[in-house]
Amino acid sequence: MIYLVVFLGAGLGGAFRLGVNELAARLFGGEFPFGTLIINVVGAFIMGVLTEYFAFRGGVSQELRLFLTTGILGGFTTFSTFALESVVLWERGQWMPFVAYVGLSVFLSLGALIAGFAVVRLIILAQTI
Repeated sequence: MIYLVVFLGAGLGGAFRLGVNELAARLFGGEFPFGTLIINVVGAFIMGVLTEYFAFRGGVSQELRLFLTTGILGGFTTFSTFALESVVLWERGQWMPFVAYVGLSVFLSLGALIAGFAVVRLIILAQTI
């Protein structure tokens, strides 16, 4: 049942993401990724609101928590989860894990994306030779 709940939420979150990206492109143009920036900031804010609310208001079902966080926000932006996990480390006073997690997440993700580009370009180049 929880997989279905997350699946449905992720579909809604993905649709919201598309809508925000399209609206931002119409309003601000496509030269800068304003849509993604807005999505990441709004998603992180909503993750903070929900997480703190759930912490102070017990009794919220696991299904509803998963629908809203892993589902909708996960489909909308995974950056909100990254932001939450980073701040939890910070609040626990785990400075080195915080710095390592943030630094590694950003730089390894960028590196992985560049590596993915390179692999596809090499494959396409090999096919044209």
